[in-house]
Amino acid sequence: MSERDPTAERYYLNRELSELAFQERVLQEGVDERNPPLERLRFLAYFTKNTDEFFMKRVGGLKQQINADVSETTPDGRTPKEQWDEVLDAARPLFRKQSEYWETVLKPTLAADGIEICLPEDLSKGKQDSLRTYFEESILPTLTPLAFDPAHPFPFISNLSLSLAVLSSNAAGESTFTRIKIPPNQPRLIEVPGESDQHVLIEDLIERNLDLLLPDLDVHDVSKFKVTRNAEVRRDEEVAEDLIDMVEEVLEQRRFATVVRLEVDADMPEESLSILKNQLHMDDREVFHREGPIDFEDFFELVDADRPDLKLPSWTPQPHPRLGATRGDTQDGQVDIFDEIRHGDILVHHPYHSFEGTVQRFLDAAANDPSVLAVKAAIYRTASDSKVIQSLIDAAANDKQVAVMVELKARFDEENNLEWVRQLEEEGIHVAYGTVGLKTHTKTALVVRQEADGVKLYSHVGTGNYHSETAKGYSDLGLLTVNRDIGLDLTKVFNFFTGPTLDDRFRKLLIAPVTMRERFTKMIRREAAHARAGRPARIVVKINGLEDPAMVEELYRASMVGVEIDLIVRDICRLRPGIDGLSENISVHSIVGRFLEHARIFYFENAGTPEWYIGSADWMTRNLDNRVEAVTPIEDVELREQLRFILEVSLTDNRRRWVMQSDGSYQQRIPDGEPMRDTQEILMDATEAACDRGHGPGMVVDTDLIESDLLIEPLTDSERDSRSEADTEIKTPPGAGVPVGPETETGVDGRSDLEDGIEFDGRSESEAENAPDEPSEPEAETGANVDPDGGDHSDSRPHSDGGGQSVFDRHSEHWYQPDSDTYDWAVRTIEGDRRYFKTRDGARRRLRSEYE
Repeated sequence: MSERDPTAERYYLNRELSELAFQERVLQEGVDERNPPLERLRFLAYFTKNTDEFFMKRVGGLKQQINADVSETTPDGRTPKEQWDEVLDAARPLFRKQSEYWETVLKPTLAADGIEICLPEDLSKGKQDSLRTYFEESILPTLTPLAFDPAHPFPFISNLSLSLAVLSSNAAGESTFTRIKIPPNQPRLIEVPGESDQHVLIEDLIERNLDLLLPDLDVHDVSKFKVTRNAEVRRDEEVAEDLIDMVEEVLEQRRFATVVRLEVDADMPEESLSILKNQLHMDDREVFHREGPIDFEDFFELVDADRPDLKLPSWTPQPHPRLGATRGDTQDGQVDIFDEIRHGDILVHHPYHSFEGTVQRFLDAAANDPSVLAVKAAIYRTASDSKVIQSLIDAAANDKQVAVMVELKARFDEENNLEWVRQLEEEGIHVAYGTVGLKTHTKTALVVRQEADGVKLYSHVGTGNYHSETAKGYSDLGLLTVNRDIGLDLTKVFNFFTGPTLDDRFRKLLIAPVTMRERFTKMIRREAAHARAGRPARIVVKINGLEDPAMVEELYRASMVGVEIDLIVRDICRLRPGIDGLSENISVHSIVGRFLEHARIFYFENAGTPEWYIGSADWMTRNLDNRVEAVTPIEDVELREQLRFILEVSLTDNRRRWVMQSDGSYQQRIPDGEPMRDTQEILMDATEAACDRGHGPGMVVDTDLIESDLLIEPLTDSERDSRSEADTEIKTPPGAGVPVGPETETGVDGRSDLEDGIEFDGRSESEAENAPDEPSEPEAETGANVDPDGGDHSDSRPHSDGGGQSVFDRHSEHWYQPDSDTYDWAVRTIEGDRRYFKTRDGARRRLRSEYE
């Protein structure tokens, strides 16, 4: 087979269609009857919220490009017009599925369980009268009918507003189109008097009582509709005189932006539809006919109902065991957080760990500790009643030097952030608004503290926003550390926010846009060089999006030379896994559960000297080139163990995990005679177990659930030799290449010589990149008791019988190859249980640990 071209368009998926595929997975949770009813309703509401944003941002951007006659193609070879057509075609059946499931399954199910959404006319006369009185007293005064006729221009229709289109005529037979906006400051779900779990929708109540709003008219039709406008409106930052003025102008322009979607009742008459299409300048393809409710987002209110029998078991974020009420078993009261960080780095994991008890506590302590000299923080999004902001205000009131970077361009949070900027400045705090040409997306804070032995730098580097509410529903990680190199790196980053330039020399952190792309690229290429030389090579990355074409190409090239790559990508992914000769060594997974997977974790095996990172950046062009991002190494062995637990449990999830096929479609994994493994449930259990245990790591790692495929610390010489023998027949020539492991030389920046183009197995990096693939180990045949070592018995460590048999030959009765899409190997334990493995190496180690 000829070598595949990793840059060819056919090997790249479309960004917009990939995001819609994620929304389809969200929708599937809303129709998955393994979820309780209110959990399903929550996902239907999320689907509406997410697709609203998708149309505002992504479809709006495509329409702008079409109107500007942009013909440039994407990496997958599509023009804006082609993408627009395909996106609309792909979205239509998803909306239909949402509506049909609500009308035919979920609405009746909830009604049977006592939660009803009724039509007013289906209620008793007494209840109808009570609702009419409520309408007349509370709703009618807020309504403003806007007629469209020769005497009245067509009214402005705001973004995402739900409206009624009314066709009517007067006594003279003159027809009129009237738009009635559903008031957003009124509850959408109106409680039926005397019935706490019975509701009517406000739009149905208005329609039922139109005679009070439009008296003496003959109403011919009432139909619901909703308009979505483009959010991709911008001004050139280079010529903006003031960033605040620019953001305010963008917000104003967004109100009047182009309409990109029109949702209407399925039976809206052609007369109303024609008026809307003509006046809003809509194409027929942009019209979506909906059965039942048009907007499900307000149904979040029902999800909050006090009906635990219809929900998943509730989860309360736990205190971190190292920051709880006790230290060890002898002290009462909270520990000093700075003292605890000095004892060792702390890894916090939200929402498993409480945001208030970890990150918020860190900032509160900094604000009130007399030894703290300065506090700095970068705010991308925060809550409307943010305690984080209050801590920074308190710090300034306590005479700390406070500097805050507030990103005004955080989409859909611009207005909220503008308010915080004004409040912070009123308190005399120095505020940076952002950077021309870049968004600041890093989630970092720095505390400067005077201590007996000098000034210490305490840092927080996270994957999620300083937002107490989203921290309850988004899965994110954060590192609390007193590592001086990280603190000095953050000092440079914060100086950039207020100074003229961003330094490109960092001790520990990977910083976009100056060093991150280059460092990640070198690490991927290093794994490829290890694979060519026959050394262990593996990459595991957990991110929200993989969109950057250059990173996809690097992963393809690494796969082509044998690097085993697992990608846990929540939503957008351009890469196609499982293509022979290109990506057969790559698997792509996506987890959709009760918490939004938002953490970013990066693992590089590095021939036995593993490297682990967490941070704010996805592998998307915007993150690597157009945002200020920070990724930090995780060096503490105990914290690496927790990251390994997260990744390995995620990769074997058979409840919430989807696996991408080479055509870009996804298949959900389900238990196949195996115990159910739900990543988020497992991590909740691990967190509670850690709290029960007391002071210590943030999670109790259940070693029965993982098989140590991912290294957490450098291998010993004997382990490395054994692993090399077991994994490959390729031997590095004597004296060639660079030593790996403890004896590897590292420079002042912490990088090994391997990363700087020094020879790999006797060749330069560029020569190794372009050399033909080296012979690989023979593939195992399929079937019971086939020797997975290829029949050459290379596993020849001395044993009591002195033989040189493969471990699989020696214990052939204790393993088999299961009929499973997830696992390739199964080992019978001494206790009679079965343990399943994705890799031959994992099965080999289990056989040795059980029987040798």
